[in-house]
Formats: sequence, structure tokens, C-alpha cells
Amino acid sequence: MTSNSKDAGTGEGTAEGLTRAAPAAAIEADLAAIASVAAVPQMLEVICRTTGMGFAAVARVTDAQWVCCASRDEIGFGLQPGGELVLETTLCNEIRQHHQPVVIDDVPASPLYCEHHTPARYGFRSYISVPIFRGDRSFWGTLCAIDPKPARVETAEARGMFRLFADLVGFHLDAQDRLHASESALRHETDTARRREQFVAALGHDIRTPLQAIAGGLAVIERAPDQGARVTPLMRRSLDRIGELVEDLMDLARGQLGTGMRVSPVHCEDLGQRLARIVDETRAARPDARIEFECRVDGPVWCDPARIVQVAANLLGNAVTHGTPGQPIAVRATASAQAFELTSSNAGPPMAAAEVAALFKPYFRPATSSKSSGMGLGLYIVSEIAKAHRGTATASAERGELTFTVRIPRHA
Repeated sequence: MTSNSKDAGTGEGTAEGLTRAAPAAAIEADLAAIASVAAVPQMLEVICRTTGMGFAAVARVTDAQWVCCASRDEIGFGLQPGGELVLETTLCNEIRQHHQPVVIDDVPASPLYCEHHTPARYGFRSYISVPIFRGDRSFWGTLCAIDPKPARVETAEARGMFRLFADLVGFHLDAQDRLHASESALRHETDTARRREQFVAALGHDIRTPLQAIAGGLAVIERAPDQGARVTPLMRRSLDRIGELVEDLMDLARGQLGTGMRVSPVHCEDLGQRLARIVDETRAARPDARIEFECRVDGPVWCDPARIVQVAANLLGNAVTHGTPGQPIAVRATASAQAFELTSSNAGPPMAAAEVAALFKPYFRPATSSKSSGMGLGLYIVSEIAKAHRGTATASAERGELTFTVRIPRHA
């Protein structure tokens, strides 16, 4: 560690005046990573005992920071985990660039460093630092040691020990990354399995309802054949509902198999009218819902109109199901020269940021939703349709209002 800053401090032989607190957010992960390696304190102790040097440390070195992640200080150097040296004042910064060890038995006897101002600034005569690499050979930091007295470190044994310990630190860092990735994957799979169970239960509920309607209609026809004209339309709507559920399942399969949502885009001249019709249909089906619709779409939009109408239907269905009863649902369609945008806003219970981020995942239902509030595919399908149109679907929750925005390019 070296200094070439004249005003860096006045405490020769120590880190006093040369340290500054590193931003917690920037070093938290690195400090935690090294702190979790139980062997590091023993490594530093062995280094000090074997070399006779009084200060040893593991440092995270980036192109902007030098941060002490672990240290053993027997000489009162004053640098503790979390302490930071100005990067440009460190030999470790040079090691970051050339990836080679720097080893000095005695500064006055070193042709390269005998007149270097940095050892005098820090008050050391012996120094050794070797790079720490990750498994992909990317540079992470250094394992280093200093002492105000000469030390015999320019030996194959000392170099080998430092190289071995540095490799062990890099190995442990990689092992931690793999462990964290495995734990994250396990949590994801556990959460997916839980949501899949909820999905199957919701699917059973959603299919059972139209099937019961069909069974009831058949029973009416068996008892009174002349009532067929009255119940047949109800049965047909139930069959249509089952067909919609099957199509949703097919959309789910296409999205998860990587084939993507199927769309057939055309230059749609009447997209606004189509959206107005689905709004009217929703109003008729749910007269208790207060739906406000604004449409400013003039001219053609390159899209699959049936899929965009499906987006509107799913957003409306979500708002009606999960929104606060009696509060307005605002739907707005606009088209600029570059893009078509559809938004849906509704009042609802507060949602955590993690829930908002998960709204477009399959099977997901907010914690406030009822067990029979659907399969949790509607918003996922909205997102997949947007992707199929080279667009985006986003959600935001502010001040008790949930807003969904679907934006797609207006032209091919």
C-alpha cells in the first residue's frame, strides 16, 4: 500500500489521516463475503507468525476503491475492516493493473522502491501483496502484509504461501456465489411450486363453475325439453368460458416453453372501437363497476387486434376483481407517432414493492386476493402479449392506486 498524495495525512507509520469511511452500500457485500470465510482470520495469523510482519489484510480493490475487508494488526497501523485508503495511494492499485505480486524484503535495499516516497509515508520497510482472482480469472483484490522492520519474504516459500492463501480466498468467494445462487434457485422453485398448487386449485374452481352450469342445463333439458331454447345460450357461454381457460393454458405453455405468444399483426384501423366494445361488455357484465374509458387513437396501429383486446379484457378483469369496490377504474388508450399505449388504473389495498414486481409472473396472486379470484394468469398473458408486439408491460403502485401500462411500437 503506497501513497503519492502530499495532503493525504500526517500520520507516518500508520493509516491515520489516510483512511475514509467507505460507503456502506458499496462495500457491504464484500465485507460480508470475507467475514463469512471462517479461515481468513487464521490465514492472517499464520502470515504474521510465519513472516514476522505485524500487519496483514485482505483488501477489495476496484478501479475506484481500496477497502479493507479483514485485517490482523499487531503494529497499531489502525486499519480495520471497512476502512478505506485512497486508491491512487496504494501499490494494490498497480497490482490491479498488472496482476503481478509485489514483494519487498527491505525498502532501502530495493532498487525499485528505495527512493519511493510511499514506504516513508506509511512507515513500512517490508511489504508483500499478491492478487486475488475469481474462478473466471477476474481480479478481485489483494492479500497483503507490511511491517516497519525488514522481513524475509522474497522467498519461494513466502510467495507460495501467499499464493495458496489468495487462491483459497478466491475459491471461497466463488463457492459463496454458487451457494447463494443455489439458495436463490431453491427459493424460486419452492415459491413456484406453491403458486402452482394455488393455480391448480384455481383452475379446478374456474372449470367446475361452467361445467356445473352445463350439467344444470342438461338436467333442465332432460326434465323439460321445451326449455332447451332458454338454457342453451347459457350452456354455450359456459363452453366458451372453458375454451377461454384452455386458451389461457396454451398461452402459458407457449410462454414457458420459449416459443412466445402467437400474434398476427395487421394495420388495425378500428382498434379504438374494438377497445370501446370490450369496455361496454365489461360494464354490462359488471354493472357495479365504475369504468371510465378515454380513447385517443387515430389512424392505424400495427398489432394483433384480438390480442390487444385480450390485454384490455385482462386488465379490466384484474381491476374489477382486485380493485376497491365502488371506486372508479380508469382505462386510457392513446397513440403517438411512435407508440400505442394502454393504461388501466384502479384503487386498491396497499401492495409491497415485491408484490408489484411479481404481478406479471404466472400463478401469482396478491396476498390480499381471495382463494377463488382466478388462476393468476391474466397479467402474465398481458406481459407476454406485450413482448410478442416488441413492447413492454409495467406496473406501479402509488398512494393506493395501482396502474398498469402496456406500450407497443405503433408501426412494424
